[in-house]
Amino acid sequence: MSLSGKRVAMLAENLFEDLELWYPVIRMREAGATVVVVGSGSSEVYRGKHGLEVKVDTSAEKVEATAFDAVIVPGGYCPDYLRRYPSVLKFVRDAHDRGEVIGAICHAPWVLVSAGLLKGRTVTCFRSIKDDVVNAGARYVDREVVRDGNIITSRFPDDLPAFCREIITALEEMKVAPLKGRAR
Repeated sequence: MSLSGKRVAMLAENLFEDLELWYPVIRMREAGATVVVVGSGSSEVYRGKHGLEVKVDTSAEKVEATAFDAVIVPGGYCPDYLRRYPSVLKFVRDAHDRGEVIGAICHAPWVLVSAGLLKGRTVTCFRSIKDDVVNAGARYVDREVVRDGNIITSRFPDDLPAFCREIITALEEMKVAPLKGRAR
């Protein structure tokens, strides 16, 4: 399995776009990664826009970026909730600063805006938040997937195959992170 030994954090909050959370979770697990669902801390179970639920494994307050190789932020309305939690923003910022893969689809770049990660970056997103990413200093392009360094972005559920392929490729290019300091 190509991602054996890799650890991926999937962020979660209420009103996530169901496919944008579950499709990457399944694909990353299928590729051999360990996926940990990390919530904002407001609940142990979150409900998606279309009714699917996800039970979190932990919260952003209880994890450290050193425990992961990637962080994926699903879209829907959950990014607007996630960005309100300083622990979520710190976790994403720390992961980014360590060079870990950061995946953000649809409205998820809102979290990257609030974490201050988009200045000078080329990204894509759902068209309704284009102005927000541009005002944060990013260059917006309308493509199914964009990789700029360790940040990988996509626009909407139809882009999920390309989004997940790019995340898997980026993780395959990384060395396996050392076990020291990893959350169990």
